[in-house]
Amino acid sequence: MPRVKLSRFLASVLAVAGTLALYRLVLSVNNTTVALSLLLVVLGVSARWGLAEATVASIVAVLGLNYYFLEPIGTFSIDDPQNYVALAAFLVTAVTASQLAERVRRRAAEAEARRLEIERLYELVQAMMLSGNARRTIREFVQRVVQVFGCEAAAFYYRPGEEFFRSGPESNPVTDHDLLAAAEVEELSVNAGRSLATAPVRLGGHPLGAMALLGPLPSDQSLRAIVNLIAISVEKARAIEDASHAEAARQSEVLKSALLDSLAHDIKTPLTSIKAAVTSLLGAAAGADRELLTIINEEADRLNQLAAEVIAMARVEAGKLHLDKRAVTAAELLETALGELSGVRRARPVTVLVAPDLPRAECDPELVQQVVKQLVENAFKYSPEASPLTISAVRKGEKIVIGVADRGAGIDEDERARIFDKFFRGRRYRFETKGTGMGLAIAKGIVEAHGEKIWVESEPGQGSAFYFSLPAARGGTT
Repeated sequence: MPRVKLSRFLASVLAVAGTLALYRLVLSVNNTTVALSLLLVVLGVSARWGLAEATVASIVAVLGLNYYFLEPIGTFSIDDPQNYVALAAFLVTAVTASQLAERVRRRAAEAEARRLEIERLYELVQAMMLSGNARRTIREFVQRVVQVFGCEAAAFYYRPGEEFFRSGPESNPVTDHDLLAAAEVEELSVNAGRSLATAPVRLGGHPLGAMALLGPLPSDQSLRAIVNLIAISVEKARAIEDASHAEAARQSEVLKSALLDSLAHDIKTPLTSIKAAVTSLLGAAAGADRELLTIINEEADRLNQLAAEVIAMARVEAGKLHLDKRAVTAAELLETALGELSGVRRARPVTVLVAPDLPRAECDPELVQQVVKQLVENAFKYSPEASPLTISAVRKGEKIVIGVADRGAGIDEDERARIFDKFFRGRRYRFETKGTGMGLAIAKGIVEAHGEKIWVESEPGQGSAFYFSLPAARGGTT
């Protein structure tokens, strides 16, 4: 590089010397023509090589003009004071013109550099458009940055996965400490001594990690654009990945629901035959045979109930609950549901409290009765046999709220949030009480199909109260 610089200075001096020799030895012109010609040479040197070369050429031109063309010829002294002014004006004009030319050339070079960086950023954007996995996106990005921008190395710290990704030679690595420190700061940092740039990577204030580049480095604007681009690319890849997982989970649920529905129907067909045969045999059986047939009959009922729950659960999950809504009184809903539970109620005291002047509910009576029966059956099952139950129906705004309260052991706080999850059963009753864990999930699906909510209020040792709301029908009371 110094040798190239020296050759430019020499060429500049030779250009001025050649012009002086031309007018001194070949062409006879006035001093003004010589000065203007030298000025053009200085401008040419400035446009071609830069301000330093043009300044040297200006000084040589002033000296040559004074020595060869201003009286007294052959000396550097000046007799006419006006020539001092002329030489000073020439030197100032030459240097000023050189500075302007240098500025134009520098801005043209900066514009060209920006154009190249924009093209490289565009190339980087194109390379990242189809990425659909966060880790693969980061790995490809750090490799592409090195290729596109000609950096020595690039590295990325991915905070959600606590992972480090690198690209470039191992002889000049970016340390883990550099990346961890960059993730904690707010702005881009450039270490000119190490030719190292580090920056936090965030999207919408959410930290994703940090990125580092080893020189030669692009401009600060391009560095910020690179950081923003990788943040957007990673977030897009994560969104695509999440959407893919969600769709796979949805398809899995649909397939599972269809399989359960088909299996449950296949189970119900032989169960119907078994139930009919057992019922017929019980009429004529006696002694030990009758006892065995009674067990078969009870277990057939249990399997039949399980198949019904599986079918209901499959319909809830598949969104195939078809509501046949009509206006019905809360008293009618509760009375019908309790009537169907007379076989399991035995002597359990049950209090039914229906608020006076309660509007009719707009719902599917059969499905809502199924919810009431499920809540009452659970209360029978998970509370002492002699303890009372309270079933209530009250109005709250434009809703009718039905509740079933027992005096059981209650539900632990950490289990309340999961009580309506499919297949969930509390630790206390998991192995002591028969059940599938689908009843409350089905009840929740039915209530939500009406656009309403179901919830539980419970205190350990004080019992539990399950509530669900129904929309009140417009006009008409009980």
